[in-house]
Amino acid sequence: MSPATAAPRLRWLVLAVFVLSSAINYLDRMTLATLAPVVRTEFGLTNADYGWIVAAFSIAYALSAPFAGMLTDRIGLNRAISLAVALWSCAGIATGLTSGLGGLIACRTVLGIAEAGGIPAAGKAIHQFLQPAERGLGNAVNQMAVSLGLVLAPPIATWIAVTHGWRLAFAATGVLGLLWIAVWNFTSRRVSIGPPPKSDPREAAGILRDRRLWAFAGANALSMIGYSLWTNWTTVYLIEVHGLTLVQAAWYAWIPPVFAALGGFAGGWFSMRLIRRGTPALAARFRACLLASILALATAAIPMAPSAAWACAGISLAILAVAAFSVNTYTLPLDAFGGARAAFAVSILVSSYGVAQFVISPLIGWMMDRHAYSAVAALGAVTPLAACALLRATRSAQ
Repeated sequence: MSPATAAPRLRWLVLAVFVLSSAINYLDRMTLATLAPVVRTEFGLTNADYGWIVAAFSIAYALSAPFAGMLTDRIGLNRAISLAVALWSCAGIATGLTSGLGGLIACRTVLGIAEAGGIPAAGKAIHQFLQPAERGLGNAVNQMAVSLGLVLAPPIATWIAVTHGWRLAFAATGVLGLLWIAVWNFTSRRVSIGPPPKSDPREAAGILRDRRLWAFAGANALSMIGYSLWTNWTTVYLIEVHGLTLVQAAWYAWIPPVFAALGGFAGGWFSMRLIRRGTPALAARFRACLLASILALATAAIPMAPSAAWACAGISLAILAVAAFSVNTYTLPLDAFGGARAAFAVSILVSSYGVAQFVISPLIGWMMDRHAYSAVAALGAVTPLAACALLRATRSAQ
């Protein structure tokens, strides 16, 4: 009996334990975003400097993702995810030992290399443990785990920074990742998932020649610009535009990730219902993406918000829409290419997100230094619709 045909409770329980790695992934990643104002002040960094730190993570993430996907397909889920979590946990701990811009860039580069393996491994796990109609919802569960990391980062990192110093916050999140490795290996040994599938490089080459993969990657890059904006810059935006302190901003910063979890669940549930009613999987994903992209248009009004609370509401709507879009985008390769190369196919989308974030982050920092908040918000609002136009024009989700 394969994992995908095992008892539903068992399949979802094992997946739930696995996706905790995604929560830790984003907890590690977002600790710096939460503490950016403190770190910037201590090291004398500008928004543009911070943008380059984000860009260093992003380019490493983008370049490493395909290799991480191939490695996961080659050596199997358990060994690959254990290696990735161990490396990113050590990189997170090392961030707390840095003394300037160069050290931060180096640590974020290593973090990007390691965390590039997280989402491809999640795609592999979702394909391995869930049935086709459930996979969008599986990605929604993974999005909920990501959102959990985003929710926990502001209060945990801020509390540790205020009471014990910002450096200890990075050490704490790193140790949490190392503990997860033991929990996952204990759990996975109790579920038979079979040997790793045999890897044939020609299969990867065949996928790379399929124009649908590049359409999926381009659509993902466009749709995730708003996600990159509001996950990396929300705390900075609330402090600079609405005059909040770090602690006050932390009280707002956990709210958008909650809406990301709701959006991911709604997007996965919507496409699952369409599939169970007879809609082809790719078409169902596209319809969910189109609905989410229309909703995202409203977020161009965020800079007109009269207060921090209204700004937070607009940011929450933006992340909700992108999350609903994202869970379906990341399921498209699983629908189109199957399980033997699931991690590699998803890794190309991960890479496209990293490239987009690398390109856009310094630009966002430059624009925010010049208070061009309306242009930044408008960019994040329209790119999901542009992503849908790309999928439609290439007939890649039909």
